Amino acid sequence: MKKIYFILIAMLAVNFALTACSDKDPFSTATADDEPRILDPIFPNREEGKLPVVSEISRDANLTMKLTVTPFDYTTVVWQIDGNEVQTGTALDISLKAGSYNLKVTASTNAGKSTYREGIVKVNPLPDDPWATEVGFERIIAPNAKARLYGDNLNKVKSILIDGKTITDNVYVESEGGNYVEYTVPADLAEGEHRVILVDADNNEYGANTVKATKASLITEGAKRATANTEWLMTGINLDNIASLTINGQVITNFSQQSSSKIALTCPELADGDYKLTGKTKGGEDVEFYENKNITTEQVVTVSTEIVLWTGHHYVSWELEDGDPNKTFNLIGKDKFAEIKAGAILSIHYSVAPEATYHKLGTTTGQWNDLPNTAAIEFSQNGVKDVELTKAVLDMIAAQDGFLCVGHGYYVDAVTLK
Repeated sequence: MKKIYFILIAMLAVNFALTACSDKDPFSTATADDEPRILDPIFPNREEGKLPVVSEISRDANLTMKLTVTPFDYTTVVWQIDGNEVQTGTALDISLKAGSYNLKVTASTNAGKSTYREGIVKVNPLPDDPWATEVGFERIIAPNAKARLYGDNLNKVKSILIDGKTITDNVYVESEGGNYVEYTVPADLAEGEHRVILVDADNNEYGANTVKATKASLITEGAKRATANTEWLMTGINLDNIASLTINGQVITNFSQQSSSKIALTCPELADGDYKLTGKTKGGEDVEFYENKNITTEQVVTVSTEIVLWTGHHYVSWELEDGDPNKTFNLIGKDKFAEIKAGAILSIHYSVAPEATYHKLGTTTGQWNDLPNTAAIEFSQNGVKDVELTKAVLDMIAAQDGFLCVGHGYYVDAVTLK
């Protein structure tokens, strides 16, 4: 019995010894040749290929974070903001201006092995800070060209800093479509991504995220739709560098208008349908096209032989004062409607004003009475609203001072008839 007792005691002692060794193994056996690991904090996974937000703070608070790594004695930690090294060591404590930043932390061992974590840090402005939001393609800019920043409290901006270059010719504009600051991009601004700093009268600096400077020829509006045998106007940046545009295999080198911001040509005689549009610059590079926040080198163009009643880019907002030409769209006279036969389809081609807080389009008579069976629509993307011109609709237009497009937050780009 005593032998069994002593055997049990011996087995317990061995078990405790093994357990103690097991608890210490990850630490006592770590060497310079081990793979580095970041144990804490755990960064979320990417969603749809996008980096996760790992921290969101106000601009009056520092970004702080502490890392737990192994093998601790043989690992160096480097912190980067937007690709620039800002701190070393396992703890980060840094002040950032308002904006979104790419945070990357890398743990490397003396043996040359490394691992990293990456995410987005959002630093929010305070309520009274000058601040610029991103509403569309205005963050893509060209050296020596006009550009805009939309946002809040921009009337406080005295100057703008981009890549250390001070811009003082900025002009603040109040608009129902969105308040903005217009400025001239420095002529010697290098291509690439640059952070923007807003400076007030007391020389306080505020973050405003980034802009992308490019010398590429980029068409931003007007390329999605054309009418055969009529002038086709497109707008963008660096368009004076375009040498040719090609649609359906037809190369066009003669333009009725061409400047840094506009290019126009006569659309070839093509049957109704969708066609591929490409282009080349004078230097042989591809012309680029902006659509839905993406940049491509090919654009699908819808060509139509519909009768064009009006083309342009007319902003509409019923929030404007009476007498403002952009309170409504009223650029097709009622005499034109007197020539139209009942049953025709009127197509209103519209595009979103990205800076507006909502987008709504309605059709009325000149006396603001809704046309029969033409309910107003709300939208968030460019599109077309069709209106059937029944006899009742045409009679109302004739009797009540014509036709209006009303609503808020959009541009009328074309009105066609079929």
